[in-house]
This record gives sequence, C-alpha cells and structure tokens, in this order.
Amino acid sequence: MEIGGRKLVGLVLFGLLVLLSVAVGAASGLLLVYSTNLPQVEELERYRPSSVTELYDGQGRVIGTFALQRRVIATYDDYPEVLRNALVSIEDKDFYRHSGINIWRIVGAAYRDIESGGKVQGASTLTMQLARNLFLSPDRSFYRKVQEALLAIQIERRFTKPQIFTLYANQIFLGHGTYGYEAASEFYFSKPAKQLKLEQAALLAGLPKAPQYYSPVNHPERALKRRNLVLNAMLEDGKITAAQAAEAKSKPILLALQKDPNSLAPHFVEEIRRYLEAKYGSDQVHAGGLRVYTSLDMDLQKSARQALLDGLAAYERRHGWRGKLLNVIAQGQKLDKYADPDWDEDPELNGYMHALIAQVSSGAAEVRFGQRTATLSQADVAWTKLKLKLPDILHAGDVVYIKVLSLDAGGKSRVSLEQDSGAEGALVAIDNATGEIKAMVGGRDFNLSKFNRATQALRQVGSSFKPFVYTAVIDQGGSPEDTILDAPVTFQTASGPYSPHNYDDKFEGAITLRRALAQSRNIPALKLADRIGIKTVIDYAHRFGITSNIPAYLPVALGSAEITPLEQTSAFSVFPNDGVRIAPRYITKVTDYEGRTLEEDFSDIKDVISSRTARIMTSMLREVVLHGTAIAAAKMPYPLAGKTGTTNDFTDAWFVGFSPSLTCGVWIGYDEKKSLGENESGGHAALPVWMQFMNAALAGKDPGEFQPAPAQGNSAVVRKIDTPDLAPGDGETH
Repeated sequence: MEIGGRKLVGLVLFGLLVLLSVAVGAASGLLLVYSTNLPQVEELERYRPSSVTELYDGQGRVIGTFALQRRVIATYDDYPEVLRNALVSIEDKDFYRHSGINIWRIVGAAYRDIESGGKVQGASTLTMQLARNLFLSPDRSFYRKVQEALLAIQIERRFTKPQIFTLYANQIFLGHGTYGYEAASEFYFSKPAKQLKLEQAALLAGLPKAPQYYSPVNHPERALKRRNLVLNAMLEDGKITAAQAAEAKSKPILLALQKDPNSLAPHFVEEIRRYLEAKYGSDQVHAGGLRVYTSLDMDLQKSARQALLDGLAAYERRHGWRGKLLNVIAQGQKLDKYADPDWDEDPELNGYMHALIAQVSSGAAEVRFGQRTATLSQADVAWTKLKLKLPDILHAGDVVYIKVLSLDAGGKSRVSLEQDSGAEGALVAIDNATGEIKAMVGGRDFNLSKFNRATQALRQVGSSFKPFVYTAVIDQGGSPEDTILDAPVTFQTASGPYSPHNYDDKFEGAITLRRALAQSRNIPALKLADRIGIKTVIDYAHRFGITSNIPAYLPVALGSAEITPLEQTSAFSVFPNDGVRIAPRYITKVTDYEGRTLEEDFSDIKDVISSRTARIMTSMLREVVLHGTAIAAAKMPYPLAGKTGTTNDFTDAWFVGFSPSLTCGVWIGYDEKKSLGENESGGHAALPVWMQFMNAALAGKDPGEFQPAPAQGNSAVVRKIDTPDLAPGDGETH
C-alpha cells in the first residue's frame, strides 16, 4: 500500500508538473504573441512630445503661439506637491509602491467587467495610462490591456517614479485643446502650475477621467462634484486635513481663462508664422516647441491698436451714419442663437467689437455681446446726424459696431454706438537705434481680413514722398534757405504739357526750400525733381530701403509711387539715425526645444546719406510739425518731425514721423482705393492717430534730442532755384 501510495503521489505530482508546464508554455506563448511588435520603451529616452511654439516680446511676454497640441513641457519640480498628491490620490494611490501594474485592481476590475458582460476597462495605473497614451490605441480590449501592462512593467524598470510622473503629466489630454498640466493651468487659471491652490489642483487632477464631460467651462456642476471627489480621496490618503478639505470644498470654481495671445498682434504674428514655416517647415513650427524672441513691445502694440481704432472711429463719426447693417432676423436666424466671432474673446475696456440689437423701444435699444448686455439711448445716436428716432435707426436683429466703455459686475456694461463702413488703416513703429519693429497693426479686424496693410498694401504715398526729393537736393549741396519760385509752370513731357497745381490752388511766389517742404507745396517739389532728374530722386528712395517699383516719371515727386507703410516708415528712420539705415526686423532670436540657438538676427546697417544731409532734413521735417501741415503735433512736449501725405481725391492719408528714438508711420484709406471724403488729408485723418500713439509711446521716457543741423554761416550764399526755362531733367520719362 505504501508503495502504491507513493506511485499515486508521484503520478499526481507528474501530472501537476505537466499541467504547470503547459500553463507556463501557454502563458509564455500568449506573452510572446502579445509582446510581438510592442514599441521599444527605449524610445522614451528620446521622446519629444508635440509642444507649443511660443513667441515672446522684447520683455519676455508671450504674444503668440503655434501648436497642433497646446502643450508646455514642464519638469517634475514644476508640478507642485499639491498637484502631485491630488493626481496620485484619484488616479493611482499606489503609484510610488507598485512596479507598473496593480494586480488586485486588475483582478477586481476584470471580475466586475465579466460580471457585467462589458469589456476590460479601468484598473490602469498612471504608468499603464502613460503606455497607452504614448504607444497604444484607445480601444478597450483584453489584447490591448495585456500589452499595456507589459509596457508599463518595462517603463517602470527603465525610469524613476519622478520621470514617469513627469512624462504622464506632460502628455495627458485635459480638455479644450490642452495637453499636460502646465498648459492646462495656464489655460484654466492663467498662471503656471507652481502657483496652483488646493482647490485648483484638485479640479485639474479630476480631468483625465473624462476631460470633456468634466469640463469646468462647459459643465461646471460636474466639474465641482469631480473636484470634491478628488478632495475626499486626498483626505482618505492623509494628504490634506479635514479642515483643508472642507475649506477647499466650500470654494466655487473660479476660472481665469487664458486669452488668446495671438489676438494682440495677429498681423505681426502671421508675418512671423509665414517666415518660420518657409525656413523650418510647418511640423517644426507647430509641433517642435520653438522659442521665438521677437522685436515687438506688448505695451506699444496695445497703444498702437487703440490709437488706430480710435482714429477710424473718429473718421466714421465725421462722416455721419451710413446704415446698411446686417440683420440676422432677415437672414432667417434666431436672436437667441446668434453668436458673433468677436464674442470668442472676452470684451476689453475701450475695445471695439460687433454686438447684436436684441430689442428696441421708443427710447432705448438693448445690445447683447457674449454674456453681456448694454443699453443705447437716443443721446447715444446723436452723432449720426440723423433727425430720426432711435427705432428708425436701429432694429432688433441688427449687428452693430460698438466701443466698450465700461464692464460692470453682473454682466451689465456701457457702450457707445460706432460704425464700420470699411475704412481701414495701418500703423508701424520702429526703434531707430535697432531697426526693431515695436508695434504693427495691419488693419481694423484680423478676423474679417487677414490682409496685412502694413506690409502688403502698396499705396500711393502722396506728399510723404517729397522728403526724398529734398534729400537729393540737400545731399548735392543745396541749402534749406535756398529759394524757389512757387508759381504756375508747365512741363513739356512726351505725352504733352503737364501743368500741376498746389493743394490749395494758390501760389506763394519766392519761398525757401524749408517753407516749401513744411507747407507741402507741389510746384517747388516738381521743379526740384525736374532739375536734378527724377531718376536721381528714385535712386535716393531706393537707397533708403524702398524696394517697391517706382516708375520714372515726374509726378512721382508728388507721391504717385506705391509703397508699403513698413517700407516708408523704415525709410524715414534714416533721418534721425544720422543718415544710417538699419533694416527693420521682426525676430531677434529663435531657439529649439532644447534651448539651442537656431538663428540670431543682427541688424543690417548701411550708410545712406551724410550726417550733414540727415540733420538738415531732420530740421526741415521738424518745421513741418512746428509750422507746417502737421502743426497740430506742435503742442506735444517732445522733439518731433515728420511729413503728411495726401493723394488725389483723398484716397490715401499718411503721416510718417519720428522722435529721436522712435519712427512711426500711419496710413488711412479704403482697400478699394475710394475717396475718404472731402478734406480727409494726412493731417486730418492720419496725424491724430500718430499723435495718440506717440504720446503713449513716449510718456514717462526721456525723448532725447535731435542732432543739431550744421550752421550755414554768415557767408553762406542763398541761391535762387528757379528754372522755368530749363529743359526737363534727364530723368523725366513716362
């Protein structure tokens, strides 16, 4: 019996060994199958997630971003302990103890899924979630779950817990296009993750489960419950006290959604995007995490935008109400369903935007813009110059243009009725010493038109071209005290006689070149251009950096040439720079994801004219401000100089001027080159915009002084430049 018992035990043990071998073989086979084609975890050491490219102004402030996934890469120490504790408590309590998988959670989840007849789900550790997000598909299958576990074990063997946490925290999707907790903190609370409070950290920690479902923007009540659940989990784990949990739960969800940084200088940002994509490629720009250091100054940009929009509003009011408003009811839309693209951004104080007339009574009109409302009274439409009652001007469903005057608590606001007839404008400001573009506004509304009028619009520059004529004369030995006859004249040209006139249709007789430029007299400018040759004048314009094609015919001296505002503004910066041209630049430096410098832009500097000529021309352009067509700027407490420009039929209005440190150019007009209206000259339409901007730009700063013009001396000979009988110069062609 004893021998037979031993045989039986041996047979049983043998059978168990066979079964164990089969089980091990089967398990090994399954593991081999499931591990086939698994990604190599070693790739994580070289892993570079798609991250946002950021653009900075000269003070390091973000002014724009490019991204496929809005992600800001952060380190382990960038994530505060309160956030780490919140995330671990709600997602993976044993994160710092397990080796990648939690067997008991997996068994429990599998049992529940089998019992309910569902697919395997849940029970994922942070490491398993990381493996899935990086390497695997999101489908919930047993096959994927095994692969997820195998990858998690490999990750844990190769990386430390802080490294794994950091990879996860930078990778996870957290709603509204944000990836990673640093980007989410900036989006939801407008601050870095390091500054998160307990209730804010708990809110973000609850998002990975279902970012859209628990969105605090779209579903604040769900987000609140989820946040409190995270706080309870932290309390259970001993990460916070009962008092801390209670205090955090008592606080409402207060978001401070990040404003789109691209909205501050959209035309400028678009210029940079095109340049970067042409040089580095779209993938690198939108996913490579570049750091682009630009020339822009955020404060000056805000002042520039405000000045241009205020100037356009003043122009609109001068010309009265034109009506022709879009009405959404007439288009078959419902009032409560209408949402204007302007409402995607929070309204700004003194900002301009479109709004909807919700209802109109005999004495008031209710205006809606986003979540806010305002009321317009009969007095608010008095500027329209229409002797009509408010209901005759505005109707329910009209889309109107407004200026936000106040943003009161509770959603009520105060606004003024404005008008957008299609008049446009551009403003460029350049630092004289560096050539850096400090402000650029390419139009009224980037959402309505991406066309950058500062860099792309070729417009006739009018009399703002005349300084090139006078520069050529001065540079060739002329003096501002030389005299010329402002009188009727006829030039014989290949196409027949040309008899120009002055702006005021009057003639002043013998006047100095200084006065002729200050008063923007046309006849003297044409006589001078004819004497030295229009080709010589054009050559000087090109020396100043004008690259636009300029036809060689005499009326070019009066500004018939088409030049962009950026070119014209950059050209004028030569005068305060003592005759040196510094090419305008947008970018100072670009670095890659690792901080390596990809490019560093240094100023392109060229001598254009002598310092003598530059200083004399500066003094003559100073006269334009003190006693000439820009005399309205004489009251400003800074040394300023510049030139107005007005074209035929008032289609273009210009003022380009400078202080010792800053040059600014302003253009006002319609895209289709129609008249701005009678008397809308450069001094009337463009100069006020320039003055508002320069007052803001120079306030509180040392304006400096212009270099003094060289003395003429007592023995200087004053020449008379009067050549009515001379043949046309060698440059006069058609």
